[in-house]
Amino acid sequence: MKTVYVGMSADLVHPGHLNILNEASKHGEVIVGLLTDEAIASYKRVPLMEFDQRRQVIENLKPVSRVVPQSTLDYVPNLEMLRPDFVVHGDDWRTGVQQQTRQRVIDKLAEWGGKLIEVPYTKDISSTALHAAIKEIGTTPSIRLKSLKRMLAVKPVLRFIDIHNALSALIIENTSIETPNGRREFDGMWGSSLTDSTSKGKPDIEAVDISARITTINETLEVTTKPIIFDADTGGQTEHFVYTVKTLERLGVSAAIIEDKTGLKKNSLFGTDVPQTQESIENFCNKIRAGKKAQATNDFMIIARIESLILDKGMEDAVERASAYLEAGADGIMIHSRRKTPDEIFEFCRRYRDIPNRKTLVAVPSSYNTVTEDELAAEGVNIVIYANQLLRSAYPAMLDTAKSILTHGRSAECDARMLPIKDILDLIPGTK
Repeated sequence: MKTVYVGMSADLVHPGHLNILNEASKHGEVIVGLLTDEAIASYKRVPLMEFDQRRQVIENLKPVSRVVPQSTLDYVPNLEMLRPDFVVHGDDWRTGVQQQTRQRVIDKLAEWGGKLIEVPYTKDISSTALHAAIKEIGTTPSIRLKSLKRMLAVKPVLRFIDIHNALSALIIENTSIETPNGRREFDGMWGSSLTDSTSKGKPDIEAVDISARITTINETLEVTTKPIIFDADTGGQTEHFVYTVKTLERLGVSAAIIEDKTGLKKNSLFGTDVPQTQESIENFCNKIRAGKKAQATNDFMIIARIESLILDKGMEDAVERASAYLEAGADGIMIHSRRKTPDEIFEFCRRYRDIPNRKTLVAVPSSYNTVTEDELAAEGVNIVIYANQLLRSAYPAMLDTAKSILTHGRSAECDARMLPIKDILDLIPGTK
């Protein structure tokens, strides 16, 4: 019997998929190459369902004989292994991100006389529209909580950016661009204490209590689906941090980052210009252990932020602390720097790779902002956080608008710089 290969993501199985499978079954035994989470994440958002869940669905469809993993967007490795007589695919891949993939399939099949069969695109079915509908419904705390670890497992580097209210969160949720390698978007949101306190007109000294900050998080959770990493500052007293962990995990926040300072919190970028005291390794490790013990699941992450480079304590101190914090149970390390170049961050990355139980590494390129995500990823960084760029962009725009109205006694002159009210209404779910 002839064999037919069908590559699929199958995150949301719809009539278009069934049409392709039924057509494939007319030509022989159907083998589905199910794209792994890594393969899908290489060109679009991590799938809603994990690989094993998607495989269970596809294996139980009548036309399917068996399912094999396809670990890259490229079909060639599986085609070389299986040497099918036919490959069946929808004709929608003749343009766009999969155009080159299609040509490689044609070239490879030609080596043994195989044939590509293309099925006309099923009208009125859009995976994008289905995903948008699911996004509008929302997500559960459990799914959102797990999403950060899922992403870390399948993507080389994640990008997060700051929120200061639900509107900024909606911008992160919905903003994307198309590139030759697929869609590029933010993977999640950084619940920054700086932007949260600044948006409330208060200094970044932990003056905004956890209850007020949780209000911002709750507003964000109601209208978005992407994971949140919460900036927990110093974590406060160890006894209080335990309850912060419980609250964040229950809400579906994916991670908390705590910095190893004690006393009145001051923004790190002041460095040694203001009095700042680094916590002892022993005390900070105890705080990490207490937080990890308070968790109800293995999905929540506690990431330790090291201030040694900020406070000019040196590389040896930073590496010593990283090793100790990981040993205490931290799920990752954030390394911070106020230098204008990434040199000391890169040096830390190289030293960090030698730590036996190395885990997730986070960088925040605020001062050394000429470095690219790819460069950081090449050094071993797993998460890049843009810590305050959205808030810093919003303030000058609002200030210019206010000055323009005062100058001209009307708003006409600033209309061209403002978002049309219709676009604002379209951004907010449920407005229409």
